[in-house]
Amino acid sequence: MPCRLPRVRGISYPSTSISTSTSTSTSTTTTYLFFFYFFDFFTFFHLHLSTMTTVHKFGVQPISCHAWSGDRKQVAMCHSSKEVAVYGEGQGWARQATLDQHDLRVTGIDWAPRTNRIVTCSSDRNAYVWVKQEDGTWKHTLVLLRINRAATCVRWSPQENKFAVGSGAKIVSICYYETGMDWWVAKHIKKPLKSTVTCLDWHPNNYLLACGSTDFKVRVYSGFIKDIEEKPSETPWGKKMPIGQVMGEFSNSPAGGGWVHGVSFSADGGRLAWVSHDSSISVADAKNGMAVQRVALNLLPFLSVTWAGPSTILAVGHNCVPIAFTLDDQGNIGPGVRLEEDKEKDVGKNQSAMSMFQNKTKMGQDEGVTKLNTTHQSQIVEVRHHTGDKASPSTLSTVAGDGKLVLWDLAAIRMKGLKI
Repeated sequence: MPCRLPRVRGISYPSTSISTSTSTSTSTTTTYLFFFYFFDFFTFFHLHLSTMTTVHKFGVQPISCHAWSGDRKQVAMCHSSKEVAVYGEGQGWARQATLDQHDLRVTGIDWAPRTNRIVTCSSDRNAYVWVKQEDGTWKHTLVLLRINRAATCVRWSPQENKFAVGSGAKIVSICYYETGMDWWVAKHIKKPLKSTVTCLDWHPNNYLLACGSTDFKVRVYSGFIKDIEEKPSETPWGKKMPIGQVMGEFSNSPAGGGWVHGVSFSADGGRLAWVSHDSSISVADAKNGMAVQRVALNLLPFLSVTWAGPSTILAVGHNCVPIAFTLDDQGNIGPGVRLEEDKEKDVGKNQSAMSMFQNKTKMGQDEGVTKLNTTHQSQIVEVRHHTGDKASPSTLSTVAGDGKLVLWDLAAIRMKGLKI
């Protein structure tokens, strides 16, 4: 016999019969369908918002630079040390190799997608080219930079037959492989550099090189190496292109400005954008008589910049969030748009006197605010293209001092309503 609970007097109970009326069944079905569709819509909306950014955490150490493999299944990064860690995608990101040959902190990494070669430079004044062997290990080859100060940045050329290294020696080294000598040699660009080279970017034609430095100048040089490539054709930046030829020189501002932190050619190579430490962003247009558009912002300085379309520039830095700038038909730079909203928090309203006293004594703060309202919790030091390119970007990656690597889905961000 089934067990029955005793009934309480004064309370009416529903019938225990299995059969129910048609109206009750229809009402129940309608209620279930309503909750099903509501849950399905809420789940889709939540997943859509969550896929705008994908966050990968690599410990507590800051990430100073990173580079992606050609298939985007591996990433090389430096945790502000003398080692370069190569992570592979699988069950999370697992360290597959450690490139440990430098004596001081690594300052630059770049990964050639087609030839699958990694180049690294360091404060120890050296650079190495790493080639993956059949057994999965990485073999290094020393590059003869011939500099007496720290190497600061490095970039492969688009055709991957040479790379450029900036340094504190007021020199840009254009490095290429010497087949007869079986090593990488360098040719120097010196004049008219007057200070440390901080950033580099190659023109799509594989010949021109943009260079930013701490003398408040941005210069476009010819990186033509006649030993390994054919004579270049005419471009809007100029005709004659012997190595070291200055094709363009731009001052950050009439009053001098700040150190140049990032430079980037547009997808067609006709425009050059740069950011500097005086919280400004500038664009030079070679097709419009080298005209320069500059905007001084009331934001914190930017540290890296890239193009996210024919007329969109994406800058990152001390604001801890990527900011997009759009150019109109006249080349004017529009106001910046953050890639994520800053949701203000009601801090201190529900805070007790005891917690306020504890914050003052422990952290020297009146309010217990220790977390920013952004995905990154520290300055973003670098932005790179993950999926797509400068002409048609899909996903961008950023690394910061908080040890995070964040992927930004531009399509999902556009669907949210942001104009980038």
